Amino acid sequence: MVHILAGEKGVGKTKRLIAMANEASKEANGCVVFVDDDNSRMYDLHYSVRFVDTPRFIMESPQVFRGFVCGILSQNSDIEKLYIDGLNHIMEKVNAQEFITFINQLDDISKETDTDFTMIISCKEEDIPGEVQPYIVK
Repeated sequence: MVHILAGEKGVGKTKRLIAMANEASKEANGCVVFVDDDNSRMYDLHYSVRFVDTPRFIMESPQVFRGFVCGILSQNSDIEKLYIDGLNHIMEKVNAQEFITFINQLDDISKETDTDFTMIISCKEEDIPGEVQPYIVK
């Protein structure tokens, strides 16, 4: 399943995502992974959460990021939950249609691998394309 936490900068999305990852690490039978666009939050996560920072990788398109995610999943078949912070910074040059396609592909990957994805999008909920609205969690 794919979940999106949406909202403008400064409303507490990252704190909520970190709390979700830490809670999931206590309950998970498999691995929990946290992907971020910098490493400033690495020490806020429980030691059992695998942290992946992305700045050293060039990800200019959703397809490249999807490949990056698939690479993470291919290295460990028991990843239960994957949290993504800073998606706007990881994939800066994405139009609405590319974003819709990316989310749909991520949903397919989620079903194939039995991995839940939760990610942050820094924008108003009403600015997110309608096709993606069902993935938003309140």
